[in-house]
Amino acid sequence: MRRKPRIGLALGSGSARGWAHIGAIRALEERGVKPDVICGSSIGALVGAAYASGQLDKLEKWCTSLAWTTVVRLMDLSWSGGLIRGARLFNVFNTILDDVDIDQLSVPYGAVATELGSGREVWLRHGKMLDAVRASCALPGIFRPAVRDGVLLVDGGLVNPVPVSMCRALGADIVIAIDLSWGKLGVYRNRKLDKSVDDAGDKDADRDLLPEGTVEMPVAPREMPGWLGKFGRGWLARAAKNVEDQVRMPSIIEVFTTSLDIVEMRVARSRLAGDPADVLLTPLLPGFRTMDFHRSKEAIEEGRASVERMGPLIEQVIG
Repeated sequence: MRRKPRIGLALGSGSARGWAHIGAIRALEERGVKPDVICGSSIGALVGAAYASGQLDKLEKWCTSLAWTTVVRLMDLSWSGGLIRGARLFNVFNTILDDVDIDQLSVPYGAVATELGSGREVWLRHGKMLDAVRASCALPGIFRPAVRDGVLLVDGGLVNPVPVSMCRALGADIVIAIDLSWGKLGVYRNRKLDKSVDDAGDKDADRDLLPEGTVEMPVAPREMPGWLGKFGRGWLARAAKNVEDQVRMPSIIEVFTTSLDIVEMRVARSRLAGDPADVLLTPLLPGFRTMDFHRSKEAIEEGRASVERMGPLIEQVIG
């Protein structure tokens, strides 16, 4: 007799976008899909741990009650290893989740981290569940690296943002992967920015405020006499044009986090090309910033939508 194929769930990295994993898991459950193997990277390791230990309800209840002020209060600032120590945040996780040993979980579970000294990929399969999550979530420069067996570990998204390979190594025949890097950059992000500009209104909006019948007359530029006018028409005019054409300069944090997004997206697509998932779910959350953890309801809804978009393929693959 043919055995039932083992289903693996690979939950990708993506900071605040990671709450979309919860919506995707709920939608998959409603379709009768229950994984036999769960692996996660970064925020995917956290959601995966909660799911594998039967505590996803607790995590969902907590994240959907978050306000941005709560997110700010959880940031215990530090100048050693990262901007945030992470102790305050994981103390909260210890209160809302039971920290069990990974070997005691009813479903095989693994988290991906990166060894800071060598850059090698590390699979965390033993020890306390939240210790593995802490190491996998240590976003470089933002969270302080985790220490495990005398080794510094940082975010798993640097080397394996969507751990399909780990699911297969743990015995999965069919892998459903959730890649959160889609929509971070490129056309999806550009569409979001264009929509924001349209919503804010254009330069012609002020014309609606003029009284009816008013005709707007063009105003000629004021001439400067003599050599000052020639100077103004030359160098000053070019300088003014350069200022007008100049784009908004992002903050240091924006540059840093966007750069990490680029690395994560490129690595994810490279890894998925070499070891593709059987079903790839792609929640689209282009307007989400790294620390927008208070917007969980939007992310969960989009996670559900990503499953609906791939519904026919899921039915065909899972049978």
